[in-house]
Amino acid sequence: MDKQKILEQCNAYTKNTLMETLDISYVDVGEDFLVARMPVTPKVHQPDGVLHGGAMVALAESVGSAACFVFLDTKKFMIRGLEISANHVRSLSSGNVFATAKFIHKGRTTQVWDIKLTDVENRLISAVKLTTIALPKAS
Repeated sequence: MDKQKILEQCNAYTKNTLMETLDISYVDVGEDFLVARMPVTPKVHQPDGVLHGGAMVALAESVGSAACFVFLDTKKFMIRGLEISANHVRSLSSGNVFATAKFIHKGRTTQVWDIKLTDVENRLISAVKLTTIALPKAS
């Protein structure tokens, strides 16, 4: 596994997307995980000055979807999200939030991802479960 090459490819895919708008970047990858980072600034706050739940879900789905491209055969399959659920357990108003995606289930058709959002002190901010589906590409 060429860690640097994988991260460069993941970050290249963010150009002109929601991920670029939210300043999401991919910062670490391993044999069974992918990590993304998003700065917590007023751009992703809700009106009372804390990180917006929708921004957290966007970060989680972004890292889960990117992990599909790292760990699944996307030459033969297109990946789509089926369901996402999030439990926000702590607020954050500044710094960075990190999202780590790991498989719970890696099936041929459906995949279930465990995505933990944490702060710089590794405290849990949100626990997310994402279900994706691999659909055959047209030949």
